[in-house]
Formats: sequence, C-alpha cells, structure tokens
Amino acid sequence: MRRCPGWEALDVLEAAPDGPVAFSADLSPGGLLAAYRAGVYPFPASDEYTRALNEVVFADQVEEGRIRLVGELLADPFAVSWWSPDPRPVLPVSAAHLSRSLARRLRNRLPWSTSLDREFERVVRECRGDRVPLWLTEELIASLIRLHELGHAHSVEVWEDSDLVGGVFGLRIGSVFSMDSMFFRRPGASKIAVSDLAARFAQAGGELLDAQRDSPHVRDLGGVLVPREQYVRLLRRSSRDSLPMPTATLPAHRLAQPAQSR
Repeated sequence: MRRCPGWEALDVLEAAPDGPVAFSADLSPGGLLAAYRAGVYPFPASDEYTRALNEVVFADQVEEGRIRLVGELLADPFAVSWWSPDPRPVLPVSAAHLSRSLARRLRNRLPWSTSLDREFERVVRECRGDRVPLWLTEELIASLIRLHELGHAHSVEVWEDSDLVGGVFGLRIGSVFSMDSMFFRRPGASKIAVSDLAARFAQAGGELLDAQRDSPHVRDLGGVLVPREQYVRLLRRSSRDSLPMPTATLPAHRLAQPAQSR
C-alpha cells in the first residue's frame, strides 16, 4: 500500500486511464483545491453500499500501490474516490459554440440573460437536485461554497426574467476552468450557461473549460478529447495571477453573435 502525503506528491500520469487514481477522505477546501490543481476531481460515495463497493473492487489495487491513498488516514478513504480520466474531455474557449437551432432562438430575442456568481450556492444545489448517485454531498457543497468565498469557485446563471432556468459551476485553476456540474429548467439553458462561461473566461485570459466527463452534451458544445498528459501540462504552467471574469448581467442573445462582436 502506497500513500501520498498530499496531492502535490501524486503523479496522475502514472495512473490508470479509466478508473480512480486515488482515494482520500479529505474534502476540505484546501484539499479540494490542491486536487484540482493536480488534475483530479472527487466522486464521493452516495451511500454505504457504494463505499463498500469501492473497497471490494479496488482494495487490491490500493494494496499493490496502483491506486494511491492521499493524505492522513483520519477517516475512511474509500468514501471518496478521485478521478483523472485519460483522455480528458475539454472545450477550448475559442471553439465553444451553440447549435444552429439554439443560436436561432437567441437571435429571435429569447428573453434570457446571464450572470456570474450571483447565486453560487443556489446553482450548486440545483445541480444536486434529486440526481442519482448523489455525489454532491453536504460536506463537498460546504467546501465549494468556501472556495467560492475565496474566489476560486464560480457559477454562471441563466435567467428568464427573475427565474433561474439554468446554470453551471466549477473551479478555476489559472487558465483552466473545471466544470463540476450544470442544470437546466428550460431546454438549452445549460448549454447557454456553458457558452456564457466560455465567453467570460476568454475575456479573462482563460484557455480551456474542463468537462471532466465526456458526453454528447459536451460534444455538442464543441468538446474534444485530449491526452491527460496535455491537460496536466497546461494545469502545471497555468498562471494563478489571472484577470477576473466579467460579472455584469448580460443579454443571452449576444452569444448567438460571432465571438469578436460579443
């Protein structure tokens, strides 16, 4: 069994491409931020069955050192698995786009607007909803809220008048923004949230939105797969002294225009 004292000592490039790279019970704000900087994101077990399944399936790989235990063993590490898939699904901010049909709806002045960091906790809890498995635990939510207060975690909201109809949230690591989750209450609202995030992030010098998990939804927005090594290399050279993202509430129909005219 091989244990790393912290995420900075874990080399994810040595890990398997399609399973957890580590187990650690540390969901503290500092631990969470260090993990994202290492290219790793958490997936807490939603119940005792899932936690026990982690141990049954992966205990041998942990014992052999192929999956690391990270941090002090003050709590059950199998309660939280940590992932860094290879390849990694990402959206270059310059390539993020809306479908023709959704862009057409916006050009027809769909009465939506977007904002940044106006309702962070509300977006997180909307993303949690009644999803199964319930990986957004209260402990993880509390750490995300603290990281938001410290300026590391951000949300984009999509509004129809005063109603919140969509959003996305995640953590910013220099020129990379790792998107944790998104939601919609109107068709297309989560895609508009991601497109708005890409536009705001580009203005702040951002290069890449990390989608964490591949999906048709991500591909529709312009997502591509890159080798994990390329993604981690960008993280390691990513500047932490970045410009702030614009916070103004803006009309969503601007996202249907060419990037240079937004």
